[in-house]
Amino acid sequence: MKFMFQIFRFLLAAVFIFSGFVKGIDPLGSAYKFGDYFAAFHLDFLQPTVVVLAFILCAAELFIGLLLLFGVKMRFAAWSVLLFMAFFTPLTLVLAIFNPVSDCGCFGDAIKLSNWGTFFKNLVFLAAAVLVFLQRKKFTSYYREKVQWVVVTLLAAMSFAPSFHGYYSLPMFDFRPYKVGVNLAEAMAIPEGAPADEYKTIFTYEKDGVKQEFDETNFPWQDSTWIFVDSKSTLVKAGYTPPITNFSLVSVDGNDVTSQIVHGEGYRFLAIAYRLDKTSLKAVDKLNQLYFMARDKGIEFSVATASGAEDIDAFIGTTGSAFPFLMGDEIMLKTIVRSNPGLLLIKDGTILYKWHAGNFPDASIMNGNLLAHASTLAQQSRASLLIYSLVLCLLLVWLASLMVEKLMGK
Repeated sequence: MKFMFQIFRFLLAAVFIFSGFVKGIDPLGSAYKFGDYFAAFHLDFLQPTVVVLAFILCAAELFIGLLLLFGVKMRFAAWSVLLFMAFFTPLTLVLAIFNPVSDCGCFGDAIKLSNWGTFFKNLVFLAAAVLVFLQRKKFTSYYREKVQWVVVTLLAAMSFAPSFHGYYSLPMFDFRPYKVGVNLAEAMAIPEGAPADEYKTIFTYEKDGVKQEFDETNFPWQDSTWIFVDSKSTLVKAGYTPPITNFSLVSVDGNDVTSQIVHGEGYRFLAIAYRLDKTSLKAVDKLNQLYFMARDKGIEFSVATASGAEDIDAFIGTTGSAFPFLMGDEIMLKTIVRSNPGLLLIKDGTILYKWHAGNFPDASIMNGNLLAHASTLAQQSRASLLIYSLVLCLLLVWLASLMVEKLMGK
């Protein structure tokens, strides 16, 4: 039983750490998913809490996983993981039965699971949580009591770090189809020879007042006395689905400009402000400066929003914005960049770089080589991510060494 306890402890730790981390690096994505749930269950009064709840849930999952991994405050960790699974397992059963939201979002955008797949996964982890809970008193921590509190404090800080980074900057790992380096045309295309959707069609015919159903193999095409009534097609096997299926933008006048962005040559700045009433006004001033410089340099610049024409007019009147607006679906715009507003640099349909509202570039960026500048920024982002990862790994190694030292001393 002790061996099984350790197996399930580490299994739960791995799942909770992974789930908490991949959602934590994208807290706005988690907040949007909370919003979907509240809308589906008619709990709209909770919408203002979605960001706070996203921070708490992601940090809680990561914190519980780290406690289980390092074996500190095991009784608290065992109670937490059991209550967590006891709450979410029946919830995912309800989601599987009624399917109000197609993707549970339990692993963010990193891994997509169906609601039934999520429920069966949770059944396994609920069983593991029960076993860990029942054996919690038999576990002796590797750390002394005072050291445990130091470790708990460090782990708690580590648990909130990914969410704060992802909220005040862009996610350090981008699992969405609009990540840097993606060519929009290629991501929207269906390769030659890719499997297509397969459907089964049922035809209903009537003869002498009697209705009968047929399929493609036996419908009475040679007997003209049968009268066609209806047909229904059911998807039997899904074919290839490109990574991007919903990218579409129109001008305020209603003209489709999608092709210009996807297949257009040269540089283009595309800002995303999915809701103008929630857009940072300080960032708008920066966008205005960028727009004027882009216009002088002959570079395309536009702002895409899901707000209506009246909201756009009111926004222009309030802020004095000079840049042209495009209109698109709110979910699509939220998926493109996790910032309101956010900014993309596109060249020949390829996303070169993305900026959060908190670190928009100066307009002087257009005086140099935009491609070289974007490449430099991408390298700096990778370097920052490497440093972050190294610091995190060193901290984890230090905690692990304390655990091994305590274990060997027994």
